[in-house]
Amino acid sequence: MKTPTLQRPTRKGRKPLFVLIIPRFEDLANAFYAGEVMKGASIAASRLDIDFLTHLTERTDHASWLAGDLLNPNAVDGILFADIDRDWDVVKIAIKAGIPTVVLNNPSDEPFNCIAIDNRRAAAEAVGHLIAQGHRKIAHIAGDLDTQAGQDRLAGYYDALDVAEIARDKKLVKKGGFLRTPAHQAAQALLKENDKPTAIFAASDVMAFEVLDVAKALNIKVPEELSVIGFDNNLSTANATRLATFEQPIVDMARLGVESLYQMSLGLAKLPVKILLEAKFIKGRTTASMK
Repeated sequence: MKTPTLQRPTRKGRKPLFVLIIPRFEDLANAFYAGEVMKGASIAASRLDIDFLTHLTERTDHASWLAGDLLNPNAVDGILFADIDRDWDVVKIAIKAGIPTVVLNNPSDEPFNCIAIDNRRAAAEAVGHLIAQGHRKIAHIAGDLDTQAGQDRLAGYYDALDVAEIARDKKLVKKGGFLRTPAHQAAQALLKENDKPTAIFAASDVMAFEVLDVAKALNIKVPEELSVIGFDNNLSTANATRLATFEQPIVDMARLGVESLYQMSLGLAKLPVKILLEAKFIKGRTTASMK
């Protein structure tokens, strides 16, 4: 995508201009995420009466994310990264150019400004809920493991098993990539086994619904014979059948990102900005205790 050319006067006497950089995703789950980020950023921009530009980029072409005037500190007062796929070098480039930055969805112990959702803790809560219901053979359909969210949800799954002293079984972890077809294939591989899991935690609602479809085709009753938990609380899907899932404060995360940039532009923010938000568990109707 062509990098926007920003015709801006010097900082004095103008509104701050912030840029939201969003990598273009193909799958539905991340399209939902991107839409929620834009909503939250727009709410903050309107309330603060600032200028705001959304820059859609190719996900794999990180070199193009900061091309052109996006690195001109006289034109841009701050950059909000919707996601960086763990590429902290691209953030360092913006910082070196003198542009304040906030990164969403990628928590870091390094002195970067980050606002994220505690995916690891939420995933551990999901699996802990299943363990409390008596499940011991719990499978996980992982998201895109090139993303921090995917990695953290897998780590949280393992955290809960470790706490309960349930042995890790690599055969119970399948890659779904936040995509429908791989998730469908993963669910088939898990549910066609003779010794099938009694519960599945999927790293997104999109993938959880593939599990439900496969279970229905195989005459496996949910939740009587199989408990399922997703992640996202995507209203276009999750509420349709009251899927057990997690509601992420994505809108709040993006809003806080813009507000933090605004405070940074005024020299009022305490750096580094570090905010970790909790996801809320929605119990739904797709889990049940073991009998």
